[in-house]
Amino acid sequence: MKSFSSFPGCALHGRLRGVLFALGLLLLLTMDLAAGVLVAPTVIILSDKERTGRMTIQNPTNKPREVDIYFGFGLPESDSLGDVRITMQDSNVTDTRSAMAWIKAFPRKILLPPNGSQVVRLVATPPESLQTGEYWARIVVRSREGTVALSPTGENNQITTNLNMIMQTAIMLKYRTGELTAKLELVDASASVRDSLVEVILNMANRGNVSYVGVLSCRLLDADKKEISHKNVDLAVYRDMKRRFNLPLRGEKPKPPYQVEVLITTEGRHDIADEDMIFGNVINRTLAVP
Repeated sequence: MKSFSSFPGCALHGRLRGVLFALGLLLLLTMDLAAGVLVAPTVIILSDKERTGRMTIQNPTNKPREVDIYFGFGLPESDSLGDVRITMQDSNVTDTRSAMAWIKAFPRKILLPPNGSQVVRLVATPPESLQTGEYWARIVVRSREGTVALSPTGENNQITTNLNMIMQTAIMLKYRTGELTAKLELVDASASVRDSLVEVILNMANRGNVSYVGVLSCRLLDADKKEISHKNVDLAVYRDMKRRFNLPLRGEKPKPPYQVEVLITTEGRHDIADEDMIFGNVINRTLAVP
């Protein structure tokens, strides 16, 4: 869950401004950021057979929470180094696979009482010309934590400001229509030694009409096929993606030459129900480490 802070504008002397800023940072670092609202499930699946869905928002605190719900668009994307990020858009979205324009939530503004909960209905009204495949949106749930007064001590002139804490989380919504296919291609792969690590770079391309959701496993082996280290990560490829992993050369002088076994599969995701999975192809690749 991502946290944001906003400081209402006020005229402060330079030294007091620094004091308040330091107090604000200290509060951000020491607050229980888990005190926002809880949202379930974490992925919403709608389809041409079931165009309505539900999610539950719960307030686990003893204070009321104001909650706003809106829609955005953001997919996991990788940069040239293989690092993954999500860039959220809430307007001017031109992606042909965006569903945010025809998804509605009821209600969109909620006042949750202490320890209370609210069911939110989601309704899809896609255009009639919708092509086969999967469409995406992000359901953004924003809760206002209230205000906290900050007052510097040891000053003759007491100046206060309010710190408004806002908690925000975005969950994925997928709308599916027609015959669905999950297919991934490992376009290119390489492994090389970097100091005490083996760096693995994988270039993947989605060749299906849905997001390829699965598990990626890498095992670093020595010359005797003994495992030196491994890494398992959940994987979601919506279009093209480059991933970079570092596998430590653990143990006393592992025996070269090394190799990396790569396994990509849609099996093994315990956070997604089987009925919501689109199972696809399996990729096995062994990489020599020069």
